Amino acid sequence: MTPSALTTPTAPAAAPALSIGPLTLDVPVVLAPMAGITNTAFRRLCREFGAGLYVSEMITSRALVERTPGSIRLINHHESESTRSIQLYGVDPKTVAEAVTMLVAEDRADHIDLNFGCPVPKVTRKGGGAALPWKLGLFRQIVEAAVKAAGPIPLTIKMRKGIDSDHLTYLEAGKAAEGAGVAAIALHARTAAEFYSGQADWPAIEKLKNAITGPPVLGNGDIWSAEDALRMVAETGCDGVVVGRGCLGRPWLFGDLAAAFRGDLSTANIQPDLGRVAATFYRHAELLTEFFDSEERACRDVRKHVAWYFKGYPVGGDLRASLATVGSLAQLEELLGTLDGTQPYPGEGAEGPRGRAGTPKRTALPEHWLDSQELAGAERANLTEGEGDTSGG
Repeated sequence: MTPSALTTPTAPAAAPALSIGPLTLDVPVVLAPMAGITNTAFRRLCREFGAGLYVSEMITSRALVERTPGSIRLINHHESESTRSIQLYGVDPKTVAEAVTMLVAEDRADHIDLNFGCPVPKVTRKGGGAALPWKLGLFRQIVEAAVKAAGPIPLTIKMRKGIDSDHLTYLEAGKAAEGAGVAAIALHARTAAEFYSGQADWPAIEKLKNAITGPPVLGNGDIWSAEDALRMVAETGCDGVVVGRGCLGRPWLFGDLAAAFRGDLSTANIQPDLGRVAATFYRHAELLTEFFDSEERACRDVRKHVAWYFKGYPVGGDLRASLATVGSLAQLEELLGTLDGTQPYPGEGAEGPRGRAGTPKRTALPEHWLDSQELAGAERANLTEGEGDTSGG
């Protein structure tokens, strides 16, 4: 049984504001960083529907220090983004600290998050992402260096339970992060080996919350609706939620979440007809055009969102195929104009899990990575190789 299938909780009178260092969120909701998804365009779209903290795509620290064009594009924010939130990935304390120092010195961010949860092989096989907290000393060095470099800017971390069920790290890493002075800790309640499969282990979020006495603890995993978010908070005691795949093709989920956490479940169930979905999809393409400064590139990017937006709606296969190859805003507008916008919300067919879950698999790791939680000399020498010149993950 998935969390969504359980009994709907009673709405709180109003959720308390979430404080992350000097930042105050009137609803305790964070958009999870997702590579290729949470660019400025998508963040702006989500913000138009609701409230919370909207985090950038994961950006490689070395790429940022080297000022690659891709990394510079990803740290740019629209003027409407009043709280500029950036997530960094890195495996070398010095490089991570340099990236944080750059962001602070150039006034590029109001919040910085460190990624210790990415399960993608190209990241973990270099000892990064969800693989890194296994080397607890290295983890502590990175977080301490980043917190010091951030100064008054709140620095948070996002992590997974561990590499696999035999190599869990979240409790030790959480305590180390608390000791380093982080402003919040987010836990995706799966291991790297689970990828996005199965059911998130919400009791692990409760265990972490009970182990941490200072910074707020945020829960992540299997939040497909506002009811799921309320249930996670009620069952685990976490201070807020981080939403990832649940908002793919559903930016209005943030409106649901805002209403629910403000105590109004009666309006926390936006059920758009096909016309509203089509209008939102087109709006997304417009924002992508502004972000990329290229209509053609925007249309290429929005194609991957087609299945998510129209999940459950009566949109024929030929039209879906045409949308997935659209090349201009004019063509997109014409295609969307053929839809029957009065078609109602399809209910269950449009709800529940979305995005690729994958299957459990052995996590790609550096050779002999699991032999010890201490960083060997040869491993330390290879740290700089663990940060490629690419952004995202």
